[in-house]
Amino acid sequence: MAGCIALIAHDQKKDDMAAFAQRNADTLRPWAIVATGTTGGRVLDAAPDLNVTRLKSGPLGGDQQIGAMIATGNIDALIFFVDPLTPMPHDVDVKALMRLAIVYNIPMALNEATAEKLLPTLRA
Repeated sequence: MAGCIALIAHDQKKDDMAAFAQRNADTLRPWAIVATGTTGGRVLDAAPDLNVTRLKSGPLGGDQQIGAMIATGNIDALIFFVDPLTPMPHDVDVKALMRLAIVYNIPMALNEATAEKLLPTLRA
C-alpha cells in the first residue's frame, strides 16, 4: 500500500505548492496525498493525475484533520509551505500541527527548498 504525504500551503504560497506538485508529479504519483481544501484544489489543477484527497480548509479544521492523521500513524511526511510574512488567524492550529509532526517524528518540510531535498528520500 502506498504511503501518504500531507500538503498544505498558506495563501501566498499556494502557487508555489501547485508548481512544486506539477514539477514533482512523477515522484508524487505513487503516493496518496491529503491536502487542505484550497491547496488540494490547486494541486489537482496543476497535476490532475495525482491521488489527492481534499480535506477542509486549514482555518475550518483541515490542519486538525491532518494532525489527527499524524497522531494515528496515517501520514508519512508533511510538506507545509509556510508564509512567515502574512498574519495567520489560525496560528495556534499551525503550531499544533507542526508540534504533532515533531512529536511523532514525521519528516516535515516548511519551505520549497527543503521539500525538494526531502521528497526524493521518501519511499511510497
